[in-house]
Amino acid sequence: MSNITHKTGPSSFHPSTKLYRFTVLFFVSMLTFGSYFAYDIIGAIAPRLVEEMGAARSTLGGFYTMYSVAAIISVLIGGFLIDWIGTRKASMIFSLLVLIGSVFVAFADSIPVLFVGRFIFGAGSEPLVVAQSAILARWFKGKELALSFGIALTVSRLGTLFSFNMGELIASYYGGYRYALIAAMLFVLISVLANVVYIFMDRRGERLLKLADSETEDKIIFKDIKNFKPAFWYISMLCVLFYSAVFPFTALSTDFFVDKWGIARVAEASGGFLYQAFNNFLHMFTTAGGISSIIIFASMVLAPFAGHLVDKTGKRASLMIVGSVIMIPAYLMMGFTMIFPAISMMILGAAFVLVPAAMWPSVPLIVKKEHVGTAFGLITFIQNIGLALFPYLNGLLRDLTNSYNSSMLMFAGLGVLGLFFAILLKRADKSIGNVLERA
Repeated sequence: MSNITHKTGPSSFHPSTKLYRFTVLFFVSMLTFGSYFAYDIIGAIAPRLVEEMGAARSTLGGFYTMYSVAAIISVLIGGFLIDWIGTRKASMIFSLLVLIGSVFVAFADSIPVLFVGRFIFGAGSEPLVVAQSAILARWFKGKELALSFGIALTVSRLGTLFSFNMGELIASYYGGYRYALIAAMLFVLISVLANVVYIFMDRRGERLLKLADSETEDKIIFKDIKNFKPAFWYISMLCVLFYSAVFPFTALSTDFFVDKWGIARVAEASGGFLYQAFNNFLHMFTTAGGISSIIIFASMVLAPFAGHLVDKTGKRASLMIVGSVIMIPAYLMMGFTMIFPAISMMILGAAFVLVPAAMWPSVPLIVKKEHVGTAFGLITFIQNIGLALFPYLNGLLRDLTNSYNSSMLMFAGLGVLGLFFAILLKRADKSIGNVLERA
């Protein structure tokens, strides 16, 4: 009998394999799917909340404001907490905060309790995104990092797409707004379970591969701020104005489309829930929630192409100018014409693809490498100030004027201000050697 030793390599599901890494990616991507769904469920069922809950539009905007107030606070401490206790513990704390907040929202018997729920939800949701980035850096640095970030963002935005296209259907099919809020809670629970699976897989990977925790990048080191040049502040202002013109608008856009155009809340269909849900997606351009989701749908489909365009041509400052310009007529068309709003939303979708694709990669080009984390953290902090203010103003203007015309003027005005800062950015870029315009 021959004495032969067989060498055995790592199993096909060893942490060093691509299969294991991408399985981790699937569960890490799911961490924020539920929170994205739950974030937009208020906007998706806004007309029903007005009717069944008796909520003013300013109250609905206030639900988004409460989320962003919590986000402002959590952005300041979230990154440091992740570095202090590690991504696994921190991500689970944030996931549980999101779940607790969504439970409060789902079973709230009064508007004040719903506000509390949205605050707890916001306190967990924003730092969970930061934790997700740290986890991806831990597993994909030097490998498929950009791809992993792109996949995670796409899965997250699927949550928003599902929310706008299924929220009202869930409420109407099962008989009340609370069912949509419970569905949001259940999606968040799925994300928590995905976090549990990630934790087990990460522990195994850490043991076998000696993985080191990646330090969180998106956190604010205050002493770094004095080093930022005007170009950074122009990007920060453009960011807050741009996002304040998009997300606070979509917070009440479903109500706007029903209110002004009488657009159907769901696509008419008989049959079971799954068939009706599929039918709703097929008729996305003819339902109020579906039209609201056009912006997100456009970004999911076109963002990779826009990123490639930026990498190939540069022209980042110019693309930010173009994105700001096309926002202005889109809001004016919705405010002061009866042109079917899907057209305006497609224009806004184009802006939502162009501006972020050019803006976020610009930051590392104008800020020193050691200050990039502070730069991103500070921009996110400033952005949430706008996201706290404008949803409430949008609802308040609707309550005071009984139409959304004033709101559309406000959002068009944000586009004008955004254009002003984009032009200033292009001028500032010239003074530092056109680094943003170069490929």
